[in-house]
Amino acid sequence: MLLVDQIGSSHMHSTDDPETARPSSSKITTTLGLVVHAAADGVALGAAASTSQTSVQLIVFVAIMLHKAPAAFGLVSFLMHAGLERNRIRKHLLVFALAAPAMSMVTYLGLSKSSKEALSEVNATGVAMLFSAGTFLYVATVHVLPEVGGMGHSHKPDSAGGRGLSRLEVAALVLGCLIPLILSVGHQH
Repeated sequence: MLLVDQIGSSHMHSTDDPETARPSSSKITTTLGLVVHAAADGVALGAAASTSQTSVQLIVFVAIMLHKAPAAFGLVSFLMHAGLERNRIRKHLLVFALAAPAMSMVTYLGLSKSSKEALSEVNATGVAMLFSAGTFLYVATVHVLPEVGGMGHSHKPDSAGGRGLSRLEVAALVLGCLIPLILSVGHQH
């Protein structure tokens, strides 16, 4: 509740109906989800910056920059549609905007030359990149995929739900997940 007040959510409804309380709590949930996503972007950026490979640094930087503006636009649009005041929207956007740079600096400092010697047994840069990629996969499978497949959750008892994914869509999803594995066979560093 303290986090809700600090970020600037408008008000919390005290009702037993989850659908009535959902719009108020969805503002903070949406912001929090995008902040976690941006923090994962920061982990990837900091890990890439700690390597000496400029191609990896450039790819990660460009990938993050290409989707940061649409994510910020989506956040602001959602919060405006939800009826949040402009000053509170600015606070949400500021927290979102600072998450990636803050985490990239923390990750970079954590993976700096002095700490790399202590972490030499574990490829810390690779682990940080894997963590970042794992958060993207989690968001895709838990939050985005059910919405795309028409199986989004609803708190209404009379909602029948969606049709789900077809066999072809599931096969395409599994194939897409296996392509990196297939491409890495025989590829050694």
